[in-house]
Amino acid sequence: MEILNAKDPRLSKLLTDDVCVFLTDLHNTFNPSIISLLETRKEIQIEIDNGKLPTLLKNNKSWTVGSIPEPLLNRTIEITGPVSRKMVINALNSGANCFMADFEDASSPTWSNMINGQINLRDAINKTISFYDQQKNKSYKLNEETATLMVRPRGLHMIEKNVKIKGGMMRASLFDFGVYFATNFQQLIENGAGPYFYIPKLENHNEAKLWDDIFKFSEHYFGLNIGTIKATVLIEHILAAFQMEEILFSMKDHIVGLNCGRWDYIFSFIKKFKYNPNFILPNRSQITMSSHFMSSYVKLLTYTCHKRGAYAMGGMAAQIPSKDFEINKKNLDKVYHDKLSEAKSGMDGTWIAHPKLLENALKAFNEYKTENNQLHRLDDYNIISEDLLEVPQGEITFDGVKDNVITFLQYLDAWISGKGCVALNNKMEDAATAEISRMQLWQWIYHEIKINDVIIDSTYINKIIEEDKTEYKNKEIIMKLFNRFIYEEQPQEFLTTRSYQFIN
Repeated sequence: MEILNAKDPRLSKLLTDDVCVFLTDLHNTFNPSIISLLETRKEIQIEIDNGKLPTLLKNNKSWTVGSIPEPLLNRTIEITGPVSRKMVINALNSGANCFMADFEDASSPTWSNMINGQINLRDAINKTISFYDQQKNKSYKLNEETATLMVRPRGLHMIEKNVKIKGGMMRASLFDFGVYFATNFQQLIENGAGPYFYIPKLENHNEAKLWDDIFKFSEHYFGLNIGTIKATVLIEHILAAFQMEEILFSMKDHIVGLNCGRWDYIFSFIKKFKYNPNFILPNRSQITMSSHFMSSYVKLLTYTCHKRGAYAMGGMAAQIPSKDFEINKKNLDKVYHDKLSEAKSGMDGTWIAHPKLLENALKAFNEYKTENNQLHRLDDYNIISEDLLEVPQGEITFDGVKDNVITFLQYLDAWISGKGCVALNNKMEDAATAEISRMQLWQWIYHEIKINDVIIDSTYINKIIEEDKTEYKNKEIIMKLFNRFIYEEQPQEFLTTRSYQFIN
């Protein structure tokens, strides 16, 4: 193993010889399978481009997932966010049941962010974490009672360019998982918890089986019982929604639930069917959880999870508090009704992006949830393939185009500057919402959509950019990236893979 950016003296205590050997073994064992699975994604995409649509399979055999450990029995409210030191402390102290520490969509993967994130989590688990905010002249430390920690590594498609093994870049997912697991599993178990993960961006049950193999390999490596590692899988891809039962089965020794990753799900819907003129979506603001294809996805996920003894977790409330009283009231009301709908559908918990949303989210779930979970809810809505593929009705407007242009540019600028979570228009935008903006622009341009008889093209887009008064830190870079992303014939799978070259 070669670490290319090894100046930080703290690295020797984090990336010890034992951890590096484990990372090397992880990479050598599983990188060939990851490469193969990523190639399979391309093959499946070609079939979809040629008109093939996914279908649901029925499985009536009797089985359930493994046991759910005590720290994960109550997951009513989970707060998520990046792995910065202050965020880690505040999230663990927030009063939420769980904190999902995010190395993925909420974090820009600079080497500094990734390494500091691992150090922050290690210190939190060891109860030694503290932070002094000079601007506020305020010190932060952990409370006695804290949220249960869960970690989301980067997706299979990402690499960690600062770590080389046999001359090739290490898989970012294996790096994030491996460093966290090897560093902390023993202390986590001593603390009465365990190594708990959120797994992102899976597209099918074969990818789930890969993660199950990674978990078993890691448990065997350190002499742990099978099932010590527990994971929740994000169903944030349209193809994964057609294989939820298969995903649960593939990971049944380790999986405890599925989560509705709603923003990535919408992004994947656009991306997978991008060439099909029958799958053009309206303004992002009009694609809500009440849209038939989204509500069907929630219902199917909840039923599938409860049928197999797993938790069904709701999606992100992206609203954030505002100093404007009316806007704040409106946002909190949106959060309440969004979470009320999830609780009513039978879900066992949900996500929030800010501690001040917790009270409203909890109030909504308490309307329906009287115990740790709603596993007793087995509402079979008989969701069929057509329900998951029904394109929502709505308009494509100038405001919708402008919102996508500005959101994408501002997020790109922040991401390249090292910030993965950005507050825009009283919402918390991360890579997933930026991806929707990118793919909608690409889709509308490719299909020559018109607004008031004016085609959405480079002239239309450039006029919006010219009138944009935002001051960007990396304007030359992001403009080049923006033009490549939205005008190319074959769009990039993820904005993060191409943009990664511009961060250190």
